Amino acid sequence: MKSRKLLGMLTPSSNTVLEPMSSAIVSDCPDITVHFGRFKVTEISARKEALEQFDTAPMIAAAKLLADAKVQSICWNGTSAGWLGFDSDRRLCNEITASTGIPATTSVLAMAQAFRAQGADRIGLVTPYLDEIQERVVSTFAKEGFECVSERHLNDPGNFSFSEISEDTIAGMVREVARDKPQAITIFCTNLRGARIVPQLEAEIGIPIFDTVSLAIWSGLRLIGEPTNRIKGWGQLFELGDDAPESMRAAI
Repeated sequence: MKSRKLLGMLTPSSNTVLEPMSSAIVSDCPDITVHFGRFKVTEISARKEALEQFDTAPMIAAAKLLADAKVQSICWNGTSAGWLGFDSDRRLCNEITASTGIPATTSVLAMAQAFRAQGADRIGLVTPYLDEIQERVVSTFAKEGFECVSERHLNDPGNFSFSEISEDTIAGMVREVARDKPQAITIFCTNLRGARIVPQLEAEIGIPIFDTVSLAIWSGLRLIGEPTNRIKGWGQLFELGDDAPESMRAAI
């Protein structure tokens, strides 16, 4: 049997998009499979109870269960660092690796790495989030050196409801953001159906689009040294250079 590449993903419990989308992204590569561990997330807001959903203890517990499947990388396939700060993801990655011995990454850290690889510091932001969360995300991006020159959001507390937003709605938001000519756009939520529409939109608007579900796959592959350009038909992201995993970790 050809050597298998096993990617682990930490998943919000109420998410119904990232699992089928992740499997679809790697479907033409039968030696690559994606495996999931859930922990409780049902609301995205600035309420204390909502923020506490992202405490590391349940995430580490889920990561340890993923380790039983001998996954070769573990990715937090979520965007909470957008409002909690990138350092929350950096600490999480360190804790996952310390607890499991498996290299770790996140969708948000991967997004920053992709922006830098693209040479993009003026970015566009598309999310379903509440006003209060969107404001925090824009501020967090700025602290990391990314100026949000255009944004659209739906003021939805989610999380399950995000999965019911249509591709047409997401595409319309991307087109509106593109009018302000950012250097790259992120579809920033792993329960949005953004990944599949990226290639068509990139061809239409001429701007790279980085969907956070796609970023999780891209990042997980890079972390195990697997060429990302094996993934075809899912956008420019997968054509970005495949540096060594050490270079990737330094970049984030």
